[in-house]
Amino acid sequence: MTETAIATVRPITEQDADSYRACLDRVAQERMYLAFTEAPSAEQARFFVKAMIQRDLPFVVAVDGSNTVVGWCDIHVPPPNPLRPGFQHAGQLGMGLDRGFRGKGLGTKMMRVCFDWAQRIGLERIELQVYASNTGAIALYRKFGFVTEGVRVRARKLDNHYDDIVIMARLRPPSQG
Repeated sequence: MTETAIATVRPITEQDADSYRACLDRVAQERMYLAFTEAPSAEQARFFVKAMIQRDLPFVVAVDGSNTVVGWCDIHVPPPNPLRPGFQHAGQLGMGLDRGFRGKGLGTKMMRVCFDWAQRIGLERIELQVYASNTGAIALYRKFGFVTEGVRVRARKLDNHYDDIVIMARLRPPSQG
């Protein structure tokens, strides 16, 4: 658990699912940072949280003094599929913070905890997609060693505004053994 004056970063619990969904919805409704413009249903959010916990995948939240989720960071790995072997070493990063909690170091704290967890469970590749207009997030990702692997030009058109999608990844050396 990591604490700051404004929030505590800790692993998510099943009891956090509704508060996580509410935070996800607030960020989604900004229509700037996430691929969707509203959160999935409460049932879908609870299922996702429970599945991530059961599979011991990295998933942390930032909570304020009243234990309300104000941010999250997770690394999702698709369930093993015998028809698509060879992808269990890689995960997809997802994260977000409520507007009033950005720029205070919480993203850095959440990512540190998630990356330590990812290393513990053997993930070697973390990938993400970010809108090119989200320069603050891109700077944070670069700070953690992410590199640009490609750009999907004018990939999103929302509210009559185009945005490129930057595809980034962070690699660590393969496990020796």
